Amino acid sequence: MSTTIPGVLYTRKANGSSAPVVFDSPHSGADYPSDFNFITPIDVLRKSEDAFVDELYSSVPECGANLQAALFPRAYIDPNRSLLDIDPELLDEHWPEPLAPSEKTRLGHGLIWRMCPPNYALYDRKLRAREVKERIDTYWRPYHQTLRDMLDHAHERFGKVWHINCHSMPAAGVPQLPGVTGRVDFVLGDRDGTTCAPEFTAFVASTLKELGYRVRVNDPYKGVELVRAHSDPKNGRHSLQIEINRGLYMNEENLERDHGFDGLKQNLTRLADALCDYARTESV
Repeated sequence: MSTTIPGVLYTRKANGSSAPVVFDSPHSGADYPSDFNFITPIDVLRKSEDAFVDELYSSVPECGANLQAALFPRAYIDPNRSLLDIDPELLDEHWPEPLAPSEKTRLGHGLIWRMCPPNYALYDRKLRAREVKERIDTYWRPYHQTLRDMLDHAHERFGKVWHINCHSMPAAGVPQLPGVTGRVDFVLGDRDGTTCAPEFTAFVASTLKELGYRVRVNDPYKGVELVRAHSDPKNGRHSLQIEINRGLYMNEENLERDHGFDGLKQNLTRLADALCDYARTESV
């Protein structure tokens, strides 16, 4: 069973024996709103997408997990940022709500992006507060609320829930493991052990290593707003961010899947199977 909010998100519900596991892909959207009016070259802007990440995880409902993915691009409004994370210099008028710009905003990648990597301005104008509010109400809030509803439903039914926040990382920026040739394949982020039980992070890491991948934890990606906002380990709500090296599955220059895509997808389905079995056992 699936649902769609056009231009905003889609969800796919678990098939068969469901488990209290929810995957979400907040940055794989490529439906560019007509009012975006960006000035960055589109071929540059599209490299900011977590291209194909939702497709890599598309089989997880067959394992018993729910899946949610954004349809809008992260550069338009980023669901993995706090509502406080707005750059007042990007606005042409006073913002009526409290602000607490983070380091992400300073770099131009807050709730509403100002810059696109490596150093492209996203707009040739300032934004009206009304524009930002419309983006929040139309895209950010429904994304978070739909995810929250799925997590709440699973928690109510099973007493616990495990949330997997799915991302990708540019191959050039991926760190290397000391003394090992080649770059890391996966980075797991639990905000230094605060968003899920340490044993769950360790289980995911060991499962990926058994599949033949190189894994790091909380370095350099610890997790941002979605795992922070939707986690509460003491009350059985566990959230973990997973970053995948794009070099495993795609050509980053032409934004096309490569020969590694199918094998990686199969292994991520194996990972989802293992996580669902783990969650079923732990929630009994």
